[in-house]
Amino acid sequence: MDEEQLKYWIALRAVEDVGAVGFKTLLAAFPSPREVFSAPAAMLQAVPGIGPKTAAHIRAFSDWKTAEQEIRRTAKLGASIVTCADPGYPRNLLNIYDYPPFLYVRGSLVPDEITVALVGSRLASPYGRYVTENLSRELTLQGVTVVSGLARGIDAAAHRGALAGKGRTIAVLGCGLDLIYPPENADLAEAVAAQGAIVTEFPLGTPPNPPNFPSRNRIISGISLGVVVVEAGEKSGSLITARIAGEQGRSVFAVPGAIDSAGSQGTHRLIKQGAKLVESVEDILEEILPQAGAIFHRDRFSDRPAAGGRPRDESNPPDPPAAGLSDREKRLLPLIPPDPVGIDQLIAASSMTAQEVLNGLLVLELCGLVRQLPGKMFERKEPST
Repeated sequence: MDEEQLKYWIALRAVEDVGAVGFKTLLAAFPSPREVFSAPAAMLQAVPGIGPKTAAHIRAFSDWKTAEQEIRRTAKLGASIVTCADPGYPRNLLNIYDYPPFLYVRGSLVPDEITVALVGSRLASPYGRYVTENLSRELTLQGVTVVSGLARGIDAAAHRGALAGKGRTIAVLGCGLDLIYPPENADLAEAVAAQGAIVTEFPLGTPPNPPNFPSRNRIISGISLGVVVVEAGEKSGSLITARIAGEQGRSVFAVPGAIDSAGSQGTHRLIKQGAKLVESVEDILEEILPQAGAIFHRDRFSDRPAAGGRPRDESNPPDPPAAGLSDREKRLLPLIPPDPVGIDQLIAASSMTAQEVLNGLLVLELCGLVRQLPGKMFERKEPST
């Protein structure tokens, strides 16, 4: 999206009383934010939820200079602005009611990532940090991207575990992209941006005020297929993330701890309420991967219109699974023979990074084109087998 179009997105988000939900309803009513600003008041007020006051604010908006400066400052930071109309916008996030209209991003977002959030107490115990780093590393070794909030304690351990596994990780901030909080995690943030992404919905210069964090938490859970709470006291903010995850239809997991530990009170309560108990990474994968496969097939094949936008019918059969593959997966698939091949051989033959190969293999497995065998061996198979 060029800067001229992008400034209307930033401007509309800055209009008083619009908010994420108002932005979404306006986008549904108009072709783009640019048309919103040129619409007459009566047409704006006809949009559900947009009353006379909000319409007046839209019509009176004039601070275009600030919107243009925001674009330039973001680019100078080495970041980008990814709108919900961009194919790189996280697909899972679009499925929540109040998704942000755009994200500020340092690093890269990868289409069709399988994502799991790990969150917990800022006052993490050695046990909590150890478990988090292990789970995070094991998830990335399976091609899963780890999401967390870059906070002290469990969040930082989640990012470190993913980095140790040389996997992708996404940090969601409760402040502007130019203000890393807490400041002692600045080096960790740089590593996350280099090996994944730092994202936020807040404009540059937004301080880490307390009201921002519940809003940040809805993105952490919304971008993920499931949320794992490792340690949480009775009033931990991680319990808010778990509650939001449940409301969004995401899976909720909890790691048990010592019964006399304050950091176990919140996680044990989640387990009593129905969260899945986690003893190993397999407890997460056995629930997440079937969901990922269903979403993957729904979005890429079942609901995707045929070439030219024609509806599906008996004379217009669905595309085969390979038709929905990305360039990465198309490069990887021919390298996998019917006989088992090791992950190291595939990395060497593909000229891709280990994480790119792992992510691609996970997608191919969800497509029914590849089967994983013990010992990180893979073989090609027909979709029907």
